[in-house]
Amino acid sequence: MTINIQYVKIKASESLSKYVTRKLQKLDKNYDWLIRADVFFKVENDSSEKGNICEIELSLPGPKIFAMSNEKNFEVAVKETISDLSVQLKKRKAQFTKQRISS
Repeated sequence: MTINIQYVKIKASESLSKYVTRKLQKLDKNYDWLIRADVFFKVENDSSEKGNICEIELSLPGPKIFAMSNEKNFEVAVKETISDLSVQLKKRKAQFTKQRISS
C-alpha cells in the first residue's frame, strides 16, 4: 500500500508521519488488498478544545473508504480515524466473502 501524507496549512511533523504510517501498516497486514492511503492533517479554529483533524481515504477494489476525526491532538484523531476505517474494512471484507461464496 502506498501512503501519501499531506499537511494542509500546517507544518509537517516527521513523528506524526511515522505514527500514522505505523498504524496504516497494521491495517495493510490485515487487508492485503489495500492500494493507497491518502492522509490529510488540518487545524480548524474551533470554539471547543478540539480542532485537530485527520482525514484518511483508502483506495481499494470497489468504492473508496473515507473517515475523519476532529480531536484535541492529532494522535487521538489518527487513532479514531483508523478505528472507523477498520469497521468499514471489516464490512467490506464480509461483502467480498459473501460474493465469493455466492459465485
